[in-house]
Amino acid sequence: MDESLSGHLADGGHRLTQRVYYEDTDFSGFVYHARYLHFFERGRTDYIRLLGVSQGALHAGAEPADAVAFVVRRMEIDFKAPARMDDVLTILTTPAEIRGARMQLQQIIKRGDDTLALAAVTVAVVNGHGRARRLPEALLARLSGDQVA
Repeated sequence: MDESLSGHLADGGHRLTQRVYYEDTDFSGFVYHARYLHFFERGRTDYIRLLGVSQGALHAGAEPADAVAFVVRRMEIDFKAPARMDDVLTILTTPAEIRGARMQLQQIIKRGDDTLALAAVTVAVVNGHGRARRLPEALLARLSGDQVA
C-alpha cells in the first residue's frame, strides 16, 4: 500500500491533500456543497487507515456481533469560503472526544492559509447488526495517542 496517498499523521491528527476536479464543481466552477462531505469522509477514512486499522478488515470475516463499523450520527458544517476547480485542499482531522461507542472529530478544509469549511462530526461505532458497540481497545489507544504494540 502506498501510504503517501493517505496523507500523514501530524499534530495529534491527520492531514490529507486533495485536488478539486471538474466533477467536484457545479455550473459556477465552485465546489458543490455536497462534495465537501466526500472530502471530509476521505480525511476520516485515511486517518483511521494510517492509525493501522483497515475498515475493510474490521468488517470482513467477523461474526456480525463482533464486526466494527463507523456511521456518521451527526455532522455540523460551517462553510466559510468556496473552493474552486484546480484548488489544492488540505483536509485536517483531529479527535475532539473519544469514548465508549462514539468519536467526536473536528475537521477543517483549507486552501493554503484560508479556511474554507469546518465540520464537527460525531461518529457512532456499531456492530454488524447496527447496534452500538464499544470502540476496540487497540483503536482507542491509537486515537488517544498511546503506543500499541
